[in-house]
Amino acid sequence: MAASFRLGGAASSLRYWSRLQRPAAAGLSAVCSRSMASKTPVGFIGLGNMGNPMAKNLMKHGYPLVIYDVFPEACKEFQQKGEQVVSSPADVAEKADRIITMLPTSLNAIEVYSGANGILKNVKKGSLLIDSSTIDPAVSKELAKEVEKMGAVFMDAPVSGGVGAARSGNLTFMVGGVQEEFAAAQELLGCMGSNVLYCGAVGTGQAAKICNNMLLAISMIGTAEAMNLGIRLGLDPKLLAKILNMSSGRCWSSDTYNPVPGVMDGVPSANNYQGGFGTTLMAKDLGLAQDSATNTKTPILLGSLAHQVYRVMCAKGYSKKDFSSVFQFLREEETL
Repeated sequence: MAASFRLGGAASSLRYWSRLQRPAAAGLSAVCSRSMASKTPVGFIGLGNMGNPMAKNLMKHGYPLVIYDVFPEACKEFQQKGEQVVSSPADVAEKADRIITMLPTSLNAIEVYSGANGILKNVKKGSLLIDSSTIDPAVSKELAKEVEKMGAVFMDAPVSGGVGAARSGNLTFMVGGVQEEFAAAQELLGCMGSNVLYCGAVGTGQAAKICNNMLLAISMIGTAEAMNLGIRLGLDPKLLAKILNMSSGRCWSSDTYNPVPGVMDGVPSANNYQGGFGTTLMAKDLGLAQDSATNTKTPILLGSLAHQVYRVMCAKGYSKKDFSSVFQFLREEETL
């Protein structure tokens, strides 16, 4: 993996790229040229639980795609629908000047952008690179600096809303980057989300996402604990959920993504916690929050406890289940 220097702190083991600012005038020119060719091919890298439906929504809006995923089988249905499938991120960059990446971790993002066959090997000047992964804000900033060296634009645009919102095109995008480029990013992101919000400089999108997911983890654990307690006190789970959802305890975890099997249809708890947002990914995001809190000397008492809960879950066989499986974990862990 190419690299130029090391960052200290939590990211000290990773290698990153160095920075060079791009003139604002060049950015404005690139926005104009991109908007005039709005239906030119869009690159999409990462076709997992979130990336797959996101890419399909771009297709629905008439955008031809250039597709890559490290698992070739993930590309088959797109190839069958006539989309272009290539063999590396570098090949995507060769064929598209607007690329969206949706990757699991910081290391995956570094490899896709700056690896031996990464985007930066073939990126064109004026290209717009949008990373919708949830990764360390420091990684986003360093990738942006190296992308700028190549005369292209990098924006971080992590998402919230889960698989359901990805399928329906109602994601929320939190966007960080040069403000003059936001309109160009919004053109694409608006095909996949109902809310596209500009947060500030590169890295601020990731900051917003990390804060959101920390709160989500805390609320999911709280919902699971409340439901488990109520059930053991003799309450019917559907009735308890109904009461919570018309009372002050209501939250997204209770009314949209309830963790108790049989309470809601169409959520992972109704499917043995398959699909959705994996426990491993939640533990990863909470680790990012923990690192950021340490670096900024910010107390996150409940966030730290949530991190430990999800780490224990990963060690106890829940790593591939949806993060709402914390309810099952609590039911089974009588000694907690």
